[in-house]
Amino acid sequence: MGSEMYDKGMTVRREVLGAEHVDRSTAAADNLTAEFQSFITEYCWGEIWTREGLDRKTRSLINLAMLASLNRPDEFKLHVRAAINNGVTVDEMKEVLMQTAIYAGVPAAHSAFKWAREVLEGMEVDLT
Repeated sequence: MGSEMYDKGMTVRREVLGAEHVDRSTAAADNLTAEFQSFITEYCWGEIWTREGLDRKTRSLINLAMLASLNRPDEFKLHVRAAINNGVTVDEMKEVLMQTAIYAGVPAAHSAFKWAREVLEGMEVDLT
């Protein structure tokens, strides 16, 4: 902790995922998970999410496709909220999941649509 990349990562992580989530994750860190929390903050959020090659919205769309394809519901749901925070629309999310159905399989997309609906309804996003 305390490196420049860690500090940048913590800023981005809090902006994308929300301060409450990040605070819960870091507060729950113990001897088993503390180094992992530092690792993802520095490298995932500090090194990758701060790169200039893609904007945050694009990174969110890519994450949704990958996490749906890998059948990672917890991370997918977290990144649905992050995607909304990064300006992704429901229609854009839908298109990513339609694309995912073709390249990763209908069952993966089917589950992802269900997970997305759960999060979006909880956020009170209009789905009509």
